[in-house]
Amino acid sequence: MSSNKLPPSYLQTGSSSFTEFLSAHAPELVPGSRTIPISAVDVPHGTTIVAIAYADGVLLAGDRRATMGNLIANNEMLKVFAADDYSAVGIAGTAGTAIEMVRLFQVELEHYEKIEGTRLSLVGKANRLATMIRGNLGMAMQGLSVVPLFGGFDLDRDAGRIFSYDVTGGCYEEHDFHSVGSGSLFARGALKKLWRRGLTRDEAVRVTIEALYDAADDDSATGGPDLGRRIWPTVAIVDAEGTRFVSDDELATVVEHVLDARREIGGTR
Repeated sequence: MSSNKLPPSYLQTGSSSFTEFLSAHAPELVPGSRTIPISAVDVPHGTTIVAIAYADGVLLAGDRRATMGNLIANNEMLKVFAADDYSAVGIAGTAGTAIEMVRLFQVELEHYEKIEGTRLSLVGKANRLATMIRGNLGMAMQGLSVVPLFGGFDLDRDAGRIFSYDVTGGCYEEHDFHSVGSGSLFARGALKKLWRRGLTRDEAVRVTIEALYDAADDDSATGGPDLGRRIWPTVAIVDAEGTRFVSDDELATVVEHVLDARREIGGTR
């Protein structure tokens, strides 16, 4: 006769980290603990993510293209996710591993809040994500790297903040704006010219679309807005009201305005 009791591991005291619990009792489920063949593996990769701070918070946006070598693996990949009520994360790198890490990160934050009865600080969230990236270093050294971009609203400072990472788990706070992924060089160049202090929410959305468009113009791995199939970038806004996403209808209008402005100066492809 089967028992409905929870396994003993669920009843033991421990830390508030769900990742540590998983590592101890089901390590095969932790992304970075798996082994892969030493030979190179050709898998889909996600590219360009941008983040900018604006007057009321922070905004993260990503294109929708995933590539596999010289092929386009997917034109509608989602690369920006809500981490919790006041933060969002964008992924660049190995798509499958990155999405799995984001899901684990979401559970990690929810688990901490349930165990401790309070929400992690924004810096605490950024450091938790750094620990998870560090745990993936073995796979990163074999070509399956994950390089996210994290942003959120700091309730203590009443301001949006941006954090970037390297494959070893190094965590760095960025100021004003940042970008990661294969098109990041071109996106950052656009952000340097378009960003200014005190941007409104609508202006910030326009700036990110411009930056992603510039990245797509020069980087084949970055997908630009697709008017024919109505595929738009994913744009997350995080402010004092929480995390939410810009609607496709609004993005379509912004894209049309960007393209109209560029047609006037002969700047479209």
